[in-house]
Amino acid sequence: MSTTTDCGCQPTPATYTVKDFRSNLKPIWCPGCGDYGVVTALYRALVNIGRPPHEIAFISGIGCSSRIPGYTTAYGFNTVHGRALPIAQGIKMANPDLTVLVAGGDGDGFSIGGGHVPHAIRRNLDLTYIVMDNHIYGLTKGQLSPTTPRGSKTPTSSYGSIEEPVNPLLYVLAYGAGFVAQGVPADMEGLANLIEEAIRYPGFAFVNIQSPCITFGEPDDQLKAQKTRMRKLAAEGHDPSNRLRAMELAQAYGTELYTGVFYRNPNPPITYDQHIRDRQAELQPTAAEE
Repeated sequence: MSTTTDCGCQPTPATYTVKDFRSNLKPIWCPGCGDYGVVTALYRALVNIGRPPHEIAFISGIGCSSRIPGYTTAYGFNTVHGRALPIAQGIKMANPDLTVLVAGGDGDGFSIGGGHVPHAIRRNLDLTYIVMDNHIYGLTKGQLSPTTPRGSKTPTSSYGSIEEPVNPLLYVLAYGAGFVAQGVPADMEGLANLIEEAIRYPGFAFVNIQSPCITFGEPDDQLKAQKTRMRKLAAEGHDPSNRLRAMELAQAYGTELYTGVFYRNPNPPITYDQHIRDRQAELQPTAAEE
């Protein structure tokens, strides 16, 4: 990557290492949890971005995935359940020069926090929203979540879920997100590249990560299964500038495991935070007025 964007990302080679972004706090996820791979990919992406930790803010909600800010040396803030996006928007507006990342799970993002997603997208602040989608409420002992497959047996659906799952990819595409991607920790290099590309995109970027829950998740979702199921969009010849085709592919969520960039707006619109900068410049008094 070599393009500078309004996220403040540097085009020069990285001068940091993974150690610079890894905090002394040890993760307490279950052994084998996909989130270990996510945080490792995140470290690698931040190394390539090349910004120092104090120029990065990492905001999360509540849940297993939302522990991630504590495992980095960036500024971190655990918000209340489902409220990471509005807090992150406030931070970005208060300090547009920060690179702001948002992390959460499928329950955090598409249940109690689902109402915030479309408004973050339509405002188009320069945020990167990373959702660790494990199809379950892992922290609170395995209840069904918005993305739990129909028929799954959980403590809240002992006879099998009768609900249709939310499709996160189609959800954000339909609301007009300018960058939409999906990755898996089974493909560490690919996931790190996706996160880096999302951060560099000048606007709201969404990365859905199929991060398996080793304790309560479905066997077909585990890392070994991901390696055999995953289909890379680039290898399929997908053109990420084709939004309609991206939406067609997104409809296979839950049946096919596509990874890569579904959609990247080739002509990114001006971001909300840039609108704020412009408005402030307009309101500054001229020398004559002073």
